[in-house]
Amino acid sequence: MRSVSVVGIGQLPVEKASNLSLRQLGGEAVRRAMEDAGVDRVDALFASNMLADEIQGQKHIAALIAEEANLFGVEALQARAAMAGGAAAIRVAFLSVASGEADLAIAVGVEKMSEGVATPALSKALDAAREVPDGATMISKNAELKRMYLDRYNVPEDGLVNFPVVAHDHARSNPFALYKKAISPGEVQSSRVVHAPLRLFECSPICDGAAAVVLAPSEQARAYNPNPVQILASSVVTDRFCIDDREDPLQLEAAHHSSYDAYRKANINREDIHLFEVHDAFSIMACLQLEAAGFAEPGQGWLLAVEDEIRLQGQIPITTMGGLKARGHPIGATGLYQVCEIVLQLTGRAGENQVRNAEIGMMQSVGGAATTVLTHIFGV
Repeated sequence: MRSVSVVGIGQLPVEKASNLSLRQLGGEAVRRAMEDAGVDRVDALFASNMLADEIQGQKHIAALIAEEANLFGVEALQARAAMAGGAAAIRVAFLSVASGEADLAIAVGVEKMSEGVATPALSKALDAAREVPDGATMISKNAELKRMYLDRYNVPEDGLVNFPVVAHDHARSNPFALYKKAISPGEVQSSRVVHAPLRLFECSPICDGAAAVVLAPSEQARAYNPNPVQILASSVVTDRFCIDDREDPLQLEAAHHSSYDAYRKANINREDIHLFEVHDAFSIMACLQLEAAGFAEPGQGWLLAVEDEIRLQGQIPITTMGGLKARGHPIGATGLYQVCEIVLQLTGRAGENQVRNAEIGMMQSVGGAATTVLTHIFGV
């Protein structure tokens, strides 16, 4: 297997409702990434999208985007892993280049959530026979996890408020972020309850967006970009499908095993990680991922936020450009935004959001209720 590097990135500003169509969003992200890599052709395109068949009535997304980007004749396939689809597209593109099947591959994610009602479609990432008939949604399942966490570890009701507060602080200087307004702990705690004990400001927003990255063999990477970023590890692990079937729902087994498998593949340990882009679709998920990846003991992840250890100069910076909460969570594109942000950090181009001396970054993407978790580690 060949070593693989990111040689181009492209992202569009996340918006509540984009004027661009689904195909235009995806095509523009591809063009921006290819321009950044200095190429006008790739061998393969792998696309991520979760909701277009539900909202736009559109399947066959990869071929649609390839045509929009004028990439006729290339391999074009869709990768799906529910909300972790962007990371799945990255993994497939990574494996394509690593295996030698492609010398240049692009992973692109696109979502246009503004044109429909997303919640019922998102709920299809749960068990359609055992959970959805009882009214379960992604919101209700994360509310369950939060209540369980607060009760088991005797965490105060406002114990998680600093996760969205920090995300919004970091998003203020990200030109691609949806929300550039700071919020206070009081505003989080006084926002309306969407499903007790989960509050509105602990949830990521409905939005539109697209992002893409170009991958090449590391031995050729500098021919395309003087500052390539190597993919040190790619790992995917699944847990029991339903939360209720897990021995301990608060121990995210897929996140834990995916993290430690990635550490092994990258030949590093968690102390080597300079930033961690978590999948903070809900604040409780960011907290549990920090624990699963070994940055805090069970029941202690919330304290990292309380003690400001997740900020840019903290022990383990997360959501460094706003995360899903404040940059936005256009589902199929989220994993690609995470890669773009890590590349900016590791190449010293994150501006006011720069993590000092950042050389190794990790991202984690969550499909369903932490049923499928993909971890990628990048280094320079």
